[in-house]
Amino acid sequence: MQRKPATTSVAVHELIAQRWSPRAFDPDAKVSEEQLRALLEAARWAPSFGNTQPARFLVGRRGDAVFDRIHGTLTERNQDWAHRVGVLLAGLAVTRNEKGDIPYAEYGVALAAQNLVLQAVAEGLGAHQMAGFDPDALHQAFALPNDVRPVVTIAVGVQADAEVLGAQRLVERERGERSRIPLAEFALSEWGAPAF
Repeated sequence: MQRKPATTSVAVHELIAQRWSPRAFDPDAKVSEEQLRALLEAARWAPSFGNTQPARFLVGRRGDAVFDRIHGTLTERNQDWAHRVGVLLAGLAVTRNEKGDIPYAEYGVALAAQNLVLQAVAEGLGAHQMAGFDPDALHQAFALPNDVRPVVTIAVGVQADAEVLGAQRLVERERGERSRIPLAEFALSEWGAPAF
């Protein structure tokens, strides 16, 4: 597993420092049922507005029909590598309940997805969150109710050497440095005034 720890101004938790979004996955390795359950339990216990719990996940294991349907909604660029992962998930937001519209439903899915991804790191797995999919196609492929909105797809698996990606530009991208804007641009005491 390739490590690309975050460069930070102070130490952060190892799970956060080690999280990144690989594309090189072992096409023969499996995500165990216990690992998959742990990921979904981590997501289930994410905070949500008023405990509305709007997040739902479609779970596809490589080789099953759910995996194939999720994979079919991905952009071509994501399909090129995501077929190798052990699990494809689709994060969905339930936008209404018996009390009416659920505020911040997408934010609730985002929190659940981040818990899931950090648990993947803890399990020794790689996870890659994707906006590169067709939400309408996913909605149709699973005959989702009108009040359920696809938000994200997530690929989870055992990382492989970047060479599995084939094309040199993809290999270089996989091995490239991670970067973020400096903390001085990210944390502000007023607009344009760094907090640190």
